[in-house]
Amino acid sequence: MRQYAETGLVAIDLVNTWDEYLDDPERLPDVASLHRFCQELTCEPATPREREESPETGPLTQEARDAALLDVGQRALTGAARAAAPVDARDRALMEGVREAAAVEAGDIALAEGDLVAVREVRGRLRDVLAVADPGGRAAALARWASELPVRALVEAGDGVPRLRPAPPDGADLALRLAVRAVTELLDVAAAGDWDRLRLCAARPCRDAFIDRSRPGRRQFCSTRCANRAHAAASRARHR
Repeated sequence: MRQYAETGLVAIDLVNTWDEYLDDPERLPDVASLHRFCQELTCEPATPREREESPETGPLTQEARDAALLDVGQRALTGAARAAAPVDARDRALMEGVREAAAVEAGDIALAEGDLVAVREVRGRLRDVLAVADPGGRAAALARWASELPVRALVEAGDGVPRLRPAPPDGADLALRLAVRAVTELLDVAAAGDWDRLRLCAARPCRDAFIDRSRPGRRQFCSTRCANRAHAAASRARHR
């Protein structure tokens, strides 16, 4: 099974939960798959805090948490079921910074079908932004999206250096938190000088997002699989 956390960046990995190579391209078909996505991207959902701990019972065991999830019709995968994702060193640095600034806290969320629908809508908006090939047009698309989100400004003082970060409002649902995290990640990608290296795969039908880490910066395909498919198709076309 293909893992969700391939880069560790919600801005990319959420877009890539739609895979045209599959018979059913939807990789977030149900709430359980959304749980798994959140676990792999460190935005692990759980039952509400008041159910996790009470004066009478104290902290719930892992077995009790699993039972509580079943009570609301949702089953989370355990951390042991999670596969470690190979992450580029620069992506890892971006990912760690975003986790500190805009983490989606687990203890506040119990997911439902409405969350799944809303997260898919965020995915669609992200794809619309990344589908703009021109970096300037993509920046304008991101600015329009960010202006529609109810974000607040958060000044962080990590390492003694203040940084202005977007943050979701208190009590924000999962979709909004993911949207704000994705916007923050894209801003970090731009700040790292990689805005013009952010693109969608050119090998149809694939439209996976990726950051081109090649030295020339002319990579068109998200993977060797897609590059081979595209080259084979071009070869067949030349020999017709």
